Amino acid sequence: MNARDRNLPIECPDAPAHEAFTDPAKAVERLAELYDTAVRFLCEKFSDSLAGGRPEARYRAFYPEIRFATTSFAAIDSRLSFGHVAEPGIYAATITRPDLFANYLTQQIGLLIDNHGVPVHIGPSITPMPVHFAVANDKAMTVPQDGAMEFTLRDVFDVPDLSTTNDDIVNGYGFTFEDGARSLAPFTAQRVDYSLARLAHYTSTDAEHFQNHVLFTNYQFYVDEFEAFARAMLADPESGYTAFVGPGNQVITASDGPMTVPAKLPQMPSYHLCRKDGAGITLVNIGVGPSNAKTATDHIAVLRPHAWLMVGHCAGLRNSQQLGDFVLAHGYLREDHVLDDDLPVWVPIPPLAEIQVALERAVAEVTEYEGYDLKRIMRTGTVATIDNRNWELRDQSGPVQRLSQSRAVALDMESATIAANGFRFRVPYGTLLCVSDKPLHGELKLPGMASDFYRTQVSRHLLIGIRAMEAIAGMPLERIHSRKLRSFEETAFL
Repeated sequence: MNARDRNLPIECPDAPAHEAFTDPAKAVERLAELYDTAVRFLCEKFSDSLAGGRPEARYRAFYPEIRFATTSFAAIDSRLSFGHVAEPGIYAATITRPDLFANYLTQQIGLLIDNHGVPVHIGPSITPMPVHFAVANDKAMTVPQDGAMEFTLRDVFDVPDLSTTNDDIVNGYGFTFEDGARSLAPFTAQRVDYSLARLAHYTSTDAEHFQNHVLFTNYQFYVDEFEAFARAMLADPESGYTAFVGPGNQVITASDGPMTVPAKLPQMPSYHLCRKDGAGITLVNIGVGPSNAKTATDHIAVLRPHAWLMVGHCAGLRNSQQLGDFVLAHGYLREDHVLDDDLPVWVPIPPLAEIQVALERAVAEVTEYEGYDLKRIMRTGTVATIDNRNWELRDQSGPVQRLSQSRAVALDMESATIAANGFRFRVPYGTLLCVSDKPLHGELKLPGMASDFYRTQVSRHLLIGIRAMEAIAGMPLERIHSRKLRSFEETAFL
C-alpha cells in the first residue's frame, strides 16, 4: 500500500499571512525568512523519512511570493523600460533563493514601489516547492533515484512539475498563475530552480559565482588566456577584481594560487573573474554547436545577467578578409533551428547600439586602429549560424546562395543562437568573431594553417571582449537594457 492509498494527512510549516512592505530591503528579508523556513522543513522531513521508513504524512512547503496590486492608470516614469506594470491588475512572482538574488530583488521591488506608490505584499504562494530543489541547499544531502527508498517519493513530497517549469512568460504565451494573477517576473521559481541545478551540472560551478557579464567562447584557447588575464588582475591591487573561480568551485584570490584541471571536465566549464556585487566577468566554454549555445543561455538567463557576448571563431565569407580579422555582427541569418519553436525565424534580432559601440571601441583600443583604418581588420555585417559543421561537404549551391542573398560576412554555429536567446530572455547581447578559415576561398581550418592564427590572435580577441565588458559594466543598467528587448506587454522585473 502506498502513501496515497493510505490517504495521509498533509503537514506544512507554519507561515505568516501576507504582509505589506514599502521598504524593499525588508521585503527581501521576509522572502528569505519564508524560503528558509520552507527549505528547512522539507530537508528535515526528508531526512527523517529516509531514516524512519514509510512516512505517516505527506509533507508540503510553498515558495514565497511577491504580490502586487494597482488600480490606477496613472502615468509612470516612462524613461525606464522596466520597473512598472502596464495596466491595473494583480501581479505575482514566486521566488527562490532570495539570498542569491537579493540585490536584484531589492532593486526591482524598489522600482515597483517608487513608480506606483503602493506596497508589495510578501507571503507564501500556492506553488509547492519540490523536495529536490529544497535538498539542493544542503550539500550533504541528495535525493535517491525512484525505487531506492521504502516509499514512493511523489506520494510523500512534491516533485518538479513541468506545468510550472517552462518559458511561457518570456515566450509571450500569456502566462497567468492559478488565481489569475499575471507575472511580475520573467521566470517562475521552479523554472529558476531547474536552471540553477542544470548550471551546476553543466558548468561545475555554483550559481553564486556567476558574474553579471558573460563571455561565451567555443575554444579552450580562450580559457587559457582568460586564466592568465585573471592571474594578472589578481596581482594588481588596483584592478578591482577579487577572486578567480574555476570548475569544481575552486577559488583563488592570489595570482599564484593553485588551480587544478579536473580529471573530467564538465560539458561547458565556466570560469569567473569576480568583482564586488557580481560586477566581474564569467567565461563559459560552450564548445561547438547551437544546441550547447541554447542550453547554456537557457540556464544562465535566470541569473538575469547584464549582458552576454560571443567571442569565438568563424569562417570568413569574403575574399577580402584575412585570417585573424574580426567580424562585428549587426544582423543574423538564423539556420541553427534550435530556437524555431520558441522564437520564429521571422522575428528580427536587432543590433543593440550600446553593445555595438562598446565592442567597436574595444577593438580600436586593443588594436590601436581608429575610424576608417578599423576596416583593415574588422568587418561589420551579417553572421550566419548553421547547425551542420560540415556544410562544405554538401551541395554548396543552396547554402552559398542564401549566404550571398543575406550579405553574410561570416559563418559559425553559435552566435545567432546566443543573440536570439538574448533577445528572447531580454538579456543584452553582442557578437565579435575572429576569422579562422575561409572555406569558400580555399583556406580550410587545417592544423598547419591555424597554428599561427591561434598563437597571435586569441589573446588579443579575448582582451577585446574583456574590455568591452568592462565598458558595459560602467554603464547604468537602464542604459544597456534597450527598449528593443521589451514588448508592449512585459513583466515589471527585468
